[in-house]
Amino acid sequence: MQDNHAAMSSPAPTPSSSSSSSDTGEQRRVTGACPHDCPDTCALLTTVQDGVAVKLQGNPAHAHTGGVLCTKVSRYLERHNHPERLTQPLRRVGAKGEGRFEPVSWDEALDDIAARLKAIAEPQAILPYSYAGTMGLVQGESMDRRFFHKLGASLLDRTICSSAGGEGLAQTYGGKVGMRVEFFAEAKLILIWGSNSIGSNLHFWRHVQTARRAGARIVCIDPRRTETAEKCDEHLALLPGTDAALAFALMHELIVHGWLDTDYIERHTLGWDGLRERALQWPPSRAAQVCGLPEAQIVALARDYGTTQPAAIRLNYGVQRARGGGNAVRAIACLPALTGAWRHRAGGLLLSASSFFPVDRAALQRPDLLAGRQPRTVNMSSIGDALTGDAQALSGGPAVQAVVVYNSNPLAVAPDSAKVAAGFARTDLFTVVLEQFQTDTADHADYLLPATMQLEHWDIHTSYGHTDVLLNRPAVAPPAEVRSNAWVFRELARRMGFTEPCFADDDEALCRTAFRADALDHEQLWDRGFTSLRLAEAPFAEGGFPTASGRCEFHSARLQAVGQDPLPAYLPNYEPAGADRDFPLAMISPPARNFLNSSFVNVRSLRAMEGAPVLEMHAADAQTRGIASGDLVRVFNARGEHRCHAEVSSRARPGVVNGLGIWWRKFSPDGTNVNQLTSQRLTDMGRGPTFYDCAVQVAAVRTPGAGSSP
Repeated sequence: MQDNHAAMSSPAPTPSSSSSSSDTGEQRRVTGACPHDCPDTCALLTTVQDGVAVKLQGNPAHAHTGGVLCTKVSRYLERHNHPERLTQPLRRVGAKGEGRFEPVSWDEALDDIAARLKAIAEPQAILPYSYAGTMGLVQGESMDRRFFHKLGASLLDRTICSSAGGEGLAQTYGGKVGMRVEFFAEAKLILIWGSNSIGSNLHFWRHVQTARRAGARIVCIDPRRTETAEKCDEHLALLPGTDAALAFALMHELIVHGWLDTDYIERHTLGWDGLRERALQWPPSRAAQVCGLPEAQIVALARDYGTTQPAAIRLNYGVQRARGGGNAVRAIACLPALTGAWRHRAGGLLLSASSFFPVDRAALQRPDLLAGRQPRTVNMSSIGDALTGDAQALSGGPAVQAVVVYNSNPLAVAPDSAKVAAGFARTDLFTVVLEQFQTDTADHADYLLPATMQLEHWDIHTSYGHTDVLLNRPAVAPPAEVRSNAWVFRELARRMGFTEPCFADDDEALCRTAFRADALDHEQLWDRGFTSLRLAEAPFAEGGFPTASGRCEFHSARLQAVGQDPLPAYLPNYEPAGADRDFPLAMISPPARNFLNSSFVNVRSLRAMEGAPVLEMHAADAQTRGIASGDLVRVFNARGEHRCHAEVSSRARPGVVNGLGIWWRKFSPDGTNVNQLTSQRLTDMGRGPTFYDCAVQVAAVRTPGAGSSP
């Protein structure tokens, strides 16, 4: 790719020479990787004819993908060829939020952006905002980080998805590590905890089905009766944020019935006496009251878990989106060590495999370019407060004068979105957005820069659901005026006068930088498009956790050193169901099955499947409010109001409503989405958001036609 040259003098990026052929009408297939925020990280095969992608499929040679794609990505060409795709740089001509722009050349746009950034006297007043619009190491966290490090801009605390659970796991296991996903197929008991695997982890569900055919029992623990829950042998519909209480009750039963592997506990854990004392305070009767579950259901689950080997837990991030989310993950993560489940390759727990990957982030991101400076850190989960001038969110530093958004759509995905919208509407805030479509956030940009899609650029991917590295080769050339994220930051660096050689690295070179030569089989990766990490089948059969002690740490000295409880604990929600008479219902906002965060919302076929924004309600809660399916309802609390259509459904448990997300605000009846209601309060550890810790009230909107189905 020629993307280290000047903006208007360089040709558009082209497919890699190793996969290209002359346009003779013959078809060729190019290996790639799905870029989206999903644990499956599928290997792709793109069929190209005459320079056009004519077919996209899962790569059957990749064991984890097995030739199968989810509904969303199977329609990726519809997204790639979308008529509303951004194809040229744009400059705002209307008011912020109106979404009115005029075309501008790359030179004009980048020259002006660089000039305006240079004019900001305090670099910390410049804020990057990005997350997992792509999970790629190159287009997601390489040249952009180099640019902002050299600039001395504020650092972004990227907490919006997984930081609480990740911190909880790190405090217990030493990192985001766990059992290998393929061995769930051999488990005799599988607990799917806080995960709608059919919708968000489809390839894992294949292993569940294999285990079930061999006689395994499958249990789902989730406040919502998801597509996954209804296909399991049992569903525990606990109240949101009470997972730690359930985990402690399971421990209680393991202890009193002697369902423990005392040898494993003695040799491979730390802090058992303290954990034992705490667990004995949680008999099933107490947990049943807190969790809103039948006591007998808790007792039966404990018996199954304590007497079945191998037993495996697939934990997901829904568990950690409440006040006590980090502690909940810690408590659940203790369970496999108590029973010795780790001795088996089909036993243990998987939340994320991310820490297994030896990514050379220092080489990719070059934090040395900070040259000793220590910019303040802004939490992305508090972006509403940060942009509206809250001193705590700004760490006492200067007001944000410029924000550069890429790989994210904060107006849709960030909590307390009324504040987020108010912040981005500031007339004195200079906003640059790198995007593929005109999202809610893009409507507020001063400059809107068209970004490449996955079939058009180089990238390299890890996974948090399996342990393979995948290479993404460009299969087709992008539209003439479309550029990769890395290219944009290279060009901005040149215009800012940054002369370090690292700013000349092209995208393919960045792929090769991501892992040291001895870290994995580079030849196989470049030849096949994927390669596996070299890992033991049962990584913690003999302990060896990546903690300071080498043990599973029930007691965390690191937490104790910073004044926190060193043992897992149950922390009730900030806004528990039924605690506030004005807002008596708990609301969770799990993803709609056909969207992924705010991606795919503008793909018409997928949006048609979803229909319209809905709020699932239990029949009892709907009846007391005079609400029927299809009614337009107001969902509201002190932070705001969101209007959508009610769906009276057995998927909702009493006292809890499910606002399926994440819709773009512009596609909702009143220009809002569920994040109008969520708060900027943070989790107990990891500084994460509390999306599922949200109390609301619901009322019907009595307008003509309100009772009709959406």
